[in-house]
Amino acid sequence: MQRAGPIMTENLAADGPAVVLGAAGIFKRFGGITALSDVGLDLRPGEVHALMGENGAGKSTLMKILSGVYTDYEGAVAVDGKPVRFTGVRDAEDAGIAIIHQELNLVPELSVADNIFLGREKLIAGLVVDRKASSRAAKVLLQRLGIELDPEARVGTLRVGEQQLVEIAKALSKSARILIMDEPTSALSPAECERLFRIIRQLAASGVAIVYISHRIDEVMHLASRVTVLRDGRHVLTQDMAALDEDAIISAMVGRDLLASSDHERGPGGRIALSVRDLSLSKPDRHGWRTVIEGVSFDLSAGEILGIGGLLGSGRTEILEAIFGSSDGRTGGEIRLDGVPVEIGSPREARRLGIALVTEDRKTQGLHLTASITDNVALPLVGALARFGLRSRSGEQGLAREAVSALGIRCESIEQAAGTLSGGNQQKVVIGKWLATRPSVLLLDEPTRGIDVGAKREIYDLIFKLASGGLAIVVISSELPELLHLADRILVMAEGRQRGILSRADASEEAIMRLAAPRLATSRRTERPAA
Repeated sequence: MQRAGPIMTENLAADGPAVVLGAAGIFKRFGGITALSDVGLDLRPGEVHALMGENGAGKSTLMKILSGVYTDYEGAVAVDGKPVRFTGVRDAEDAGIAIIHQELNLVPELSVADNIFLGREKLIAGLVVDRKASSRAAKVLLQRLGIELDPEARVGTLRVGEQQLVEIAKALSKSARILIMDEPTSALSPAECERLFRIIRQLAASGVAIVYISHRIDEVMHLASRVTVLRDGRHVLTQDMAALDEDAIISAMVGRDLLASSDHERGPGGRIALSVRDLSLSKPDRHGWRTVIEGVSFDLSAGEILGIGGLLGSGRTEILEAIFGSSDGRTGGEIRLDGVPVEIGSPREARRLGIALVTEDRKTQGLHLTASITDNVALPLVGALARFGLRSRSGEQGLAREAVSALGIRCESIEQAAGTLSGGNQQKVVIGKWLATRPSVLLLDEPTRGIDVGAKREIYDLIFKLASGGLAIVVISSELPELLHLADRILVMAEGRQRGILSRADASEEAIMRLAAPRLATSRRTERPAA
């Protein structure tokens, strides 16, 4: 495999394929820490160029330099072959560079048109905002992109995927020729992803150059023409995507095989830790009650990992909610723990019975981002640790230290705010919080969503270690290779009903898809399994 080194400074304006944006010999330090060391990138008009690497690899730092956020660095940047030194974001925007951050920068209370032209409002006589003119201009821009949105709609009422499109329209309203997109699909449904991909291809066909940052390898292989990989702040690889496969990209990112074999002893153990029979869930809607899941039955042994697969809306997450008592609907069926029938009406009751749930969205449901690691880990047990009605800080800190040590949480101290940790370490804090309750059954909903491939490997190893220690685990994953790697058996859902349970020997991507979407047979449609 050819491994291209960083672009040399003197080659930024060299002959060859046109380079609309180039960087070479970039160094960036934060105090005594080197974030980037001799890093380069070249971007051609009309290409989608993937930028990949683990959290902390330097991707965001490089993009902040190229978009004018960071102005203090060493090295060279050129636009259209001409050296530039941006003094700020507005300077980069004037050069045609726009960045769309993972955390969208929109004002929910304002309309679509107001957000698109925020800070550049169209005025009447230079004094009054001409809202009609802004609405007309926004409509033209949205139509050009094939986006069916009302310019007068309040952004706060839009779905995340629609808000993402507003960000793109906002960038193009500034005449952006270079678009940097940071994890744009992290919160999108499969249908929203496909719509975004269509617009990205349309933009590239019109000559817009796109830097596309994503952890999703299958996504970038499908979308990008070239890829640049950073690791530990250094340039590892720039290559045509057609010359690479998934294993080569993973190897470049982490230096090892993500799905390497494990020493985990697979298969059901002895006792049945969790037994579910004819589980059902109905939720209220405007027509009365709607059946979300029905007829779900399985046994889970101590030390076993049961995977749950299925397409969007198949009812996977609802199974975990019904078991954990966190659903807002009516449940039916029978749940047994160690052979004893139980009634679970709330998460508090589930926790008392030894069940823990790591939710899909760690940032809104799993963590208090501004609180410390200690506060997050100890939260479920604050009352149990208290003495005479007063919090036991020593007890809480002991739990936090235990979690940091056992799970390998990388942090400055146990008092570091959870929101300042990387995605993988945040996920470990959530898992640590629930392990502190000493559960016998652990429910994991998309445990690796939004984290880099290196952190994924660490989460996999942790799951195997917990199972080897006798914990009964149920895991939902939208990534079929991940599900096949982790699970001893896989329960497949479709349209709220259980379609079958596959043994490890019988499980494959094709077998799962046949059950998850029987009408599709083995054809591969654009909709991928999702939560």
